Amino acid sequence: MAPSPASGETVALLSEGLTKSYGATVALESADIALKAGEVHALLGENGAGKSTLVKIITGAVTANRGRMLLHGTPFAPTSINEARSFGVATAFQELSLIPNLSVAQNLLLPRLPKTAGGLVSHRETIRQATDVLAQYELSRIDPSAEMASVPMADRQRLEIVRALKNAERVLVLDEPTAALAETGWLFGEIAKVTAKGVAVLYISHRLAEVREICQSATVLRNGRTIATVSLKDASDDNIFEMMVGRPVSHQRPARRLATALRPAPRIDVEDLSGSMLGGVSFGIEPGEIVGVAALEGQGQRSLFRILCGLQSPSSGTIRIDGKTRSYSSPRQALKAGSGIAYLPEERKTEGILAGLTAATNVVLPVLPRLSAAGVIARGAEPRLAKEEAAKVDMNERYLSFAIGDLSGGNQQKALIARTFASGAQTLLLFDPTRGVDVGTKQSIYSAIRAFAQEGGAVLFYSSELPEIVQLADRCLVLYQGKVVKTFEGDAIVERQIVAAMIGHGEEPRRASR
Repeated sequence: MAPSPASGETVALLSEGLTKSYGATVALESADIALKAGEVHALLGENGAGKSTLVKIITGAVTANRGRMLLHGTPFAPTSINEARSFGVATAFQELSLIPNLSVAQNLLLPRLPKTAGGLVSHRETIRQATDVLAQYELSRIDPSAEMASVPMADRQRLEIVRALKNAERVLVLDEPTAALAETGWLFGEIAKVTAKGVAVLYISHRLAEVREICQSATVLRNGRTIATVSLKDASDDNIFEMMVGRPVSHQRPARRLATALRPAPRIDVEDLSGSMLGGVSFGIEPGEIVGVAALEGQGQRSLFRILCGLQSPSSGTIRIDGKTRSYSSPRQALKAGSGIAYLPEERKTEGILAGLTAATNVVLPVLPRLSAAGVIARGAEPRLAKEEAAKVDMNERYLSFAIGDLSGGNQQKALIARTFASGAQTLLLFDPTRGVDVGTKQSIYSAIRAFAQEGGAVLFYSSELPEIVQLADRCLVLYQGKVVKTFEGDAIVERQIVAAMIGHGEEPRRASR
């Protein structure tokens, strides 16, 4: 049962005994939660714990098999997202629900686009109303007429949140709202505004530091069941982690890679690379080295990764792989260049997964030609390889047979990381590799990346979470205004120093390799 509120507190949304099954698979089993009006309440749990299913039930995207919900004391059982919105319950989804080939304005106002007297959609009025919405939420810099696909990922995340904010009169659900945001100031400011109006906020995130900053209480799910609801001021991080995973979690960082007097030749070497937002970036990564990239939003990190993987062409500069200058114009060509480069994309939904195929097929896509003879894949080869690679990132074997589009965002991320390992490339480009992934799985991914490096692989990763760079990187490059302004190595990789460099305090010579 959900905990009883203190006397005088208004419960905005109460759920009791919610259960949801898909055939023989139980996604949610007896989930209880109580959201108080004007409070931010966290929902925590591992990937596959049932968080996404609970969100879908509250939102009306799916219907529970059993259990009940009360909205301000009245039975509440929406059968669609629009019906939930009509009751003042709105969600910003982890997998963005924006339509890429429509404009920003159309996305913000759907499904009620303004019309002319003749019943046709009014483009002028659509733009005008969207302009007002953007101004209301301090996003006037975004062009309302721009096609959504052309908008940077971080701004798409903000627009997803805005669409929920303007429809959330009673309950606002935010599912991994900072997954693509490098800073939280704007979001937390908007949350403060809605809670001041008495709106209850359900906040789902794997970033416990920000959960503690914005939330008062938390409910923990494990294996589809509510384990506990706790006051965050009374529960330590270790208490919460243990409730989430059912065992203590170690946060000890293994010893960093030791520098040696005899330096191996770089696996990948970049010199004066420019293009889009980059302005003359140079660095090298040796076999066995893990290099992190730290940057505030929009400092060129996206351009760097997309150029290195072949999705964008550089305007100038040189890329050498295994000592030879290489030129390529697609991720497929990058995978075949020298010892190979594999890329984990920024946006898994549109750039990564093939939603209609199984998770197993998505994992082994880069190596399907190697599994086939005369165009026919050997029996059992695909699931065998997929199982082997999925185990490296702690992905439950049972999910491999599911359509990947039906999995939680975290499990989709695991499958894509497993795909990069399966590619056989000796250089990995990982853009925010643990976005939307739970704390237990993060440690498994870190271990897999370290094991890859120990076998001679080279890794370049960007993370919007500085503790992840501190935990994982042997060396950290800080990008500011398209340039590497600082390099930290070993024990010098400290959050305080990285933050100072990220805001432009202290520059160094252009060459960032040793």
